[in-house]
Amino acid sequence: MADLSPVENFRIPSKEELRELREQPIDPQAEQEIIDSIEEVYFSNDAFDMVQHELEKLPPELNLQELEEYRDKLKRQQAAVSKKVADLILEKQPAYVKELERVTALQTNLQLAAVICTNARRQLGVAKEGFTGASLGLLANQRRRHLLTGLLKSLRTIKTLQRTDVRLSEMLEEEDYPGAIQLCLECQKAASTFKHYSCISELNSKLQDTLEQIEEQLDVALSKTCKHFDVAHYTKVQLAYTLLGKTQTAMDQLHMHFTQAIHNTVFQVVLGYVELCAGNADTKFQKMQYKDLCTHITLDSYIPCLTDLCKALWEVMLSYHRTMQWHEEHDNMETSPGPGSNKGQGDSVVDRSYVKKKLEHGLTRIWQDVQLKVKAYILGTDMSNFKYDDFIVVLDVISRLMQVGEEFCGSKSEVLQESIKWQSVNYFKHYHRARLEELRMFLENETWELCPVKSNFNIAQLHEFKFMGQCRSPSVSPSRQAASSTGLAQEELSLFQLYLLEGNPFEMHIEHKEEETEDVLASNGYESDELEKCVYQDYDNDSDSDVPEELKQDYVDEQTGDAPLKSVSRETIRSKKKSDYNLNKANAPILTNTTLNVIRLVGKYMQMMNILKPIAFDVIHCVSQLFDYYLYAVYTFFGRNDMYESSSLGLISSRLRTTLNRIQESLIEVAAGENAGVHGAVEERKEKVPSPHLSQLVVLTNSGTLYGLAQRVVATESLVFLAEQFESLQSHLDTMMPAAKKPFLQQFYSQTVSTASELRKPIYWIVAARAIDYEQMLLLMAGVKWDIREIMSQHNVYVDVLLKEFEQFNKRLADVSRHVRIPLPVSNVLWEHCIRLANRTLVEGYANVKKCSNEGRALMQLDFQQFLMKLEKLTDLRPIPDKEFVETYIKAYYLTENDMEQFIKNHREYSMKQLANLVNVCLGSHINKKARQKLLAAIDDIDRPKR
Repeated sequence: MADLSPVENFRIPSKEELRELREQPIDPQAEQEIIDSIEEVYFSNDAFDMVQHELEKLPPELNLQELEEYRDKLKRQQAAVSKKVADLILEKQPAYVKELERVTALQTNLQLAAVICTNARRQLGVAKEGFTGASLGLLANQRRRHLLTGLLKSLRTIKTLQRTDVRLSEMLEEEDYPGAIQLCLECQKAASTFKHYSCISELNSKLQDTLEQIEEQLDVALSKTCKHFDVAHYTKVQLAYTLLGKTQTAMDQLHMHFTQAIHNTVFQVVLGYVELCAGNADTKFQKMQYKDLCTHITLDSYIPCLTDLCKALWEVMLSYHRTMQWHEEHDNMETSPGPGSNKGQGDSVVDRSYVKKKLEHGLTRIWQDVQLKVKAYILGTDMSNFKYDDFIVVLDVISRLMQVGEEFCGSKSEVLQESIKWQSVNYFKHYHRARLEELRMFLENETWELCPVKSNFNIAQLHEFKFMGQCRSPSVSPSRQAASSTGLAQEELSLFQLYLLEGNPFEMHIEHKEEETEDVLASNGYESDELEKCVYQDYDNDSDSDVPEELKQDYVDEQTGDAPLKSVSRETIRSKKKSDYNLNKANAPILTNTTLNVIRLVGKYMQMMNILKPIAFDVIHCVSQLFDYYLYAVYTFFGRNDMYESSSLGLISSRLRTTLNRIQESLIEVAAGENAGVHGAVEERKEKVPSPHLSQLVVLTNSGTLYGLAQRVVATESLVFLAEQFESLQSHLDTMMPAAKKPFLQQFYSQTVSTASELRKPIYWIVAARAIDYEQMLLLMAGVKWDIREIMSQHNVYVDVLLKEFEQFNKRLADVSRHVRIPLPVSNVLWEHCIRLANRTLVEGYANVKKCSNEGRALMQLDFQQFLMKLEKLTDLRPIPDKEFVETYIKAYYLTENDMEQFIKNHREYSMKQLANLVNVCLGSHINKKARQKLLAAIDDIDRPKR
């Protein structure tokens, strides 16, 4: 109330008024409504100026009545508020009294506390007086002593810390890296405890430097494992990195060291050889790039350097392999014990997983580095002038390296394959060219004499084919077999298992060269005294029991010459007995030195192909050229003679003709005069070889030797033998051939190799055509009178002359067979040719007859039957070739005009002259001129397409 202004005080109701108000019964609800009607602004704050507020609310024009009404309203509101305040005061009265009592009690407590404090101060004063300064000094000294004892301990630790530097150096010299790191870390931990000393802060930084120094030395130690892996050494290094918590960093560093080791190793090896061969040359080889350095390797030092290069790289790869092994074993050991702290285990698993992935990824990277280094070395030198054996050694070493790569990381070594393929193709073309020239020289100096080989001769006995018997995959080099042939168990081991602790897979590539010698040649015509004796014993034992009487007689006749000789009976003996014409040559294959040379070449080519599959097609193509050239030479020397090539006999099949034409176009070089001045031809001629010429020592015109029959047999049968060897190699070649090129191989076999035996026909035809005097027989037949009127019982003399010729031929065959075995197919071809020619000569003789009667035709049949009967005793060839050719011609005499017309259409094997003779001589007397003209016209029509 005191805060109200004078005006407000004036308006506050007096006590009496309040009492009146209280006494007046007011409805609480009505009272509450009056209070609620008071404006909000009255309750806002104490600074509120009510008078000002009300005056401002007055309207511009004042109305007394309204003012009074408004004043009454305000009074009512004030009265309601006053009443409300008074009620509240009365309501709170008991609480006020109670609080006042508590205040009084608090005052009493405070007075008590003041008394207690006074007593305490008084007692403290007494204690101070009773406790002397000497006692407190004693306690202070005790505390100081305790502090100094702690300081002494710290000083001793500091002294030890300062001395650890020396011990660390000793440990590093001993290569005890884990111990040194452990000590260093402990020192660091101790130093951090005493870091408040200034000297220790310096020591701490020194220890950090030492730790870095240890890491550097550790890195050097890690790099040493790249060339010579030592388990103990590597275990220490890895433990040290684990203590440092840098397992992953160590792995990154290790791979960098391996890459560096490969580069340094190959550079040092090649540099050593280059400087050794260069002597005192001033060339700065040290500063050269590795690729350029490789081009300075000499041919003599190429293989030793390559071997040393591979040996050195093997050491690096073996170290990497053993590093991986160590980690695998270490992982197994770590995962097997009981669980440690979960956090530690988690970190360890992460590290192991990282290391494993890094090592596996590193395999491919390291092998790629190795390949690139060896590739640079391979391509740095032109190998086209290498000796064959040297080149095979190079292939062998690279093949072994590729095997290492496959076992190292399962790589197919595409980089190495590509580089060695390029070198191989280059070398092989050069080598093959020289071999073809060499083969031409062999063929031109070949006298086609029999090369005496053992009867059990097999190409597998030749050095060049030894690799085929070793039952290994073509990608594996021959030296591997030498290394692993000691036992079956070893063959299953990989190179890394075989040479894990000692040795090197590149040390054995030359050792297997001189292991055994060949033994394929027969001595003095016999394989051995025992075999010779054995063959004769076989003959003696079998002669009486197994051989029929008539055959024995034939055999005796052969020795004495009393009876006509039978080459076929000898063949029959051979089929019954183990011996042939000449006992010591029982089953020996017919071949020449040149054949043997070609077979050896094929072996060498296959060896190269076996080691290096990528050039398989190039090699097989060259192998086919060797066979092509040999076949072409045999044909050119002995079978090319247009004079005797009769198309009607089909001596040369269309397949053989196509093959010979192909060889001539693709392989035989045309003489310079025929195709000169064309640049393209020069390039093409590099692939071609001049046509060979028969040696002057070989005489094919002497009738005494049956026109060089012995040489012809040796040449032709050696070709057939060569074809048989090719057949036996087909499956092996097929496995080598890329799938896309297999049709070439199949075509070569079906169109070339299989035609070898077909050359027998044209070659032996030449002998058959000259061996018997067919011209003389035609003359004798011309002298015979055929228009006789009575049946004759005696055959003509020309038949005896012809049979005498055949007997003479048989005897000469036997003479030849004493020098060269004549196989049954050869003897059959010769007899077939001779009999065919004889039969065709007979038909030609009968076609020359101007006049002939029925009796004359009967005489022809008698002559022919006599010839057949005697001939069948001379040869076992059945049926007699072209027998029907003669019989049909003789029987055609009896045909009518209509039958003759059909006969002319059906029998085109007879010549126009022979058919015309049938019309003129046989039918001439029975038909008119018009009919004869018609038949002759039909003959002419048949002959026209031939012309």
